[in-house]
Amino acid sequence: MEIPPLTDDTVRLAMTGQVLRRRWRLLAALTVLGAAAGAAASVLLSPGYQTTSNVLLQGPRQADELLTQTEVATSSVVLDRAAAVLPWRPSGADLLNDVTASVANGNVVTITVSADTAEHAQQLADQVAQQYVKFSGQLASNSADASVQLAQEQRETLRQQVQVTTQKISDLAKTVGGDLTVESVQVRTQLEGLRTSLQQAINDLNEADLATGVGNTVVLGSAERPTGPAAPTLTQLVAGGAALFFLIGVFGHLFAARADRRLRAESQIASALGSPILAGVDVTTPQGDRLPATGFIGKLRRLLGGDRPWVLPPVATSADEVNRGIRYRRVLTRLATGPADVLMLVADDDETGRLAAAQLAALAGRMSVPLRVVEFSAQRPTVPDAGPDSGVLVVLSSGTRTAWELVRLAEACADAGQEILGAVLTQPVRPAEPGAEPAAQAPEKALAGSA
Repeated sequence: MEIPPLTDDTVRLAMTGQVLRRRWRLLAALTVLGAAAGAAASVLLSPGYQTTSNVLLQGPRQADELLTQTEVATSSVVLDRAAAVLPWRPSGADLLNDVTASVANGNVVTITVSADTAEHAQQLADQVAQQYVKFSGQLASNSADASVQLAQEQRETLRQQVQVTTQKISDLAKTVGGDLTVESVQVRTQLEGLRTSLQQAINDLNEADLATGVGNTVVLGSAERPTGPAAPTLTQLVAGGAALFFLIGVFGHLFAARADRRLRAESQIASALGSPILAGVDVTTPQGDRLPATGFIGKLRRLLGGDRPWVLPPVATSADEVNRGIRYRRVLTRLATGPADVLMLVADDDETGRLAAAQLAALAGRMSVPLRVVEFSAQRPTVPDAGPDSGVLVVLSSGTRTAWELVRLAEACADAGQEILGAVLTQPVRPAEPGAEPAAQAPEKALAGSA
């Protein structure tokens, strides 16, 4: 039965699991930070409790007049009067951002208010609507004082026109005879024209009477008490902020891992160097694979669990010092059958690799294996020229070099005439505590050459 190859989705899911497992402290801290940010944002974004109150404007209205009425409903005069009546005694300036007005169909002005409680929202909507009606009525009465006399004169003129027209119709009707003559037809035509003028005058008079009620406004019932806060609520913002920061943390780790060009897999490192991987050894360091906790940033990184790499593949560690020594001896045994002069190349900035090279050199001296340690710069590697019977052994830590850095090292070895005999991958581990059980082995995940 063939095993299907891993897909990109499987790899992403595995890496997501590594992020959750190895960065859970940092993700938890980001989640708490996101919840705090959502709670802080609720002060600005959460409207609290909202309700509306509707006011009907009677009579025909123009569109610009309706917009003017919305400005009146949210004016400082209306808000100051409403604030003076409210029991919790706010100021008009406090209500300025809590009250809005819009125009609905049918000459209805909708007043929307926001408050910290449902009771305050209902009281505020009712008071703003009532004060708006009062203030609008005052504006209408003040503006009507100058035009009342003019309107009355226009009505009296219209009524006189109706009376005169009616009298002319009566007089003409008396003079028209029963005979169908040219004169009688003309008279009847004039009579019909006068009747039309009379009807138009009556219509104008009715419109003038209707215009007297333009300033009337009516509140369409009391505002409803809201049953809950309007969205986005404090709970929604806290949950949204926590989820957003958590996802940013997860995807940030995945993006950083995808952008990281350092090689970690044996096959990739071997391909870049053009030589096989002889063994994988672990090096005992006081910090293990953790970064030093120096300064505030280092201590914070240690506290959040961000001081150790999370994308390293699982590597089987040695069970004890004896097992670790066996791994080192196996490397030297493989070199014993090779060239008489072996140079062990290690980068000057690879602390774990330098410790492993020192241990290999010390063990090589006891085993009488010709081995010299040569440090090189990873940016501009320089390798000594080859002797009559020489070769190089590369010691490096997994996940510390890019493919181009390893290719440059291989080219430097080729220019010097040195043959790369193989590579040793190192892995930092913490020393076992007294009485601790040996680390569990995972042969199926161990690096090549591990015990």
